[in-house]
Amino acid sequence: MRRVVILLVFLLLGASQVMVYAQEARGAGTAVPSENSAIWKYFAAALAVGISCVAGGIAVGQIGAAAMGAMSENPELSGKALPYAGLAEGICLWGFLVALLILVLN
Repeated sequence: MRRVVILLVFLLLGASQVMVYAQEARGAGTAVPSENSAIWKYFAAALAVGISCVAGGIAVGQIGAAAMGAMSENPELSGKALPYAGLAEGICLWGFLVALLILVLN
């Protein structure tokens, strides 16, 4: 299942690159953005947030399960697992920042 998801992500990214470069020329010297590029901007932002949040959720789930197992054996480890869960949640924040930059700078 994991390989199928990774393959679909790469196929979507490859298809978006082909469609972005297949724009038609508007004329000499005109810099009018096409409506199609505006649609892809929102699609790319949604992919950035969606993929990073799914990956962050998977990471937090695995870290949480490992932390609960470690704390059941040694209760003193409860504070040491918290920074790792925070790092995994940071993945979602970076995805949101990338999406924000895509929307603002394009």
